[in-house]
Amino acid sequence: MSDVPARVWVTRTVLVGFIVLSLQMTIATEIRVLGVVIQIVLAFAVAAGAASGPGEGAKAGFVLGLMYDLASGLPLGSTAMSMTFGGYAAGWGRQYRLEPTWWMLAALAAIGAAVGEVFVPIIRVLTGETGVFDARIAIVLPVVALSAGMLSPVLIPIARWSLAIRPAEVRVADADT
Repeated sequence: MSDVPARVWVTRTVLVGFIVLSLQMTIATEIRVLGVVIQIVLAFAVAAGAASGPGEGAKAGFVLGLMYDLASGLPLGSTAMSMTFGGYAAGWGRQYRLEPTWWMLAALAAIGAAVGEVFVPIIRVLTGETGVFDARIAIVLPVVALSAGMLSPVLIPIARWSLAIRPAEVRVADADT
C-alpha cells in the first residue's frame, strides 16, 4: 500500500465504511448472539489489518472508528482508538508470513477483534464513563472475536480492494540461471 496514493485507499475505505456502517446501524442491531450485537465495523477494520499488515490495519481502523464515532454520537476518537488497536493487532501477525492461508487470516481477525473490544471499556473509563467494567465482558469478547473471524473470509477481499492491495508476487529463480 505504500506506493498507492492516500486519496485512493482513504476514498475506498470511506465508501466501504459507509456501507458497513449502515449495516452496523440497521441490520446488526437486530441480530444478537447471546445478547451481544455483532460488530461489523470492527470486523472490517481487523480484516483490513489481517489482509495488509499492522500499519495499514491501524490506519483503516482509525478511519472506520472515526466514522462510527460520528454516526453514533460517541466521544470523537473513542471508538477510533479501539479500532486502531484492533487493526494493528490483526495485522501484527501478518508480517511473519508472506501469504497466510484463509484460516490464519480468520484467526488474526478474531485476535484483532478481541484486542479492539478489550480497549472499548478502557477508553470509556479514560473519557469519564463509570460502570463500564462488568462480568458481561466475558460474553462480549468471545462473541465479537468469533463473529469477526467468521466474517473475515467475506471482508478480507473487500478490505484488499479498499486498501488497493495486490496479492503478493513471488518469483522463483529460473533453473537455467
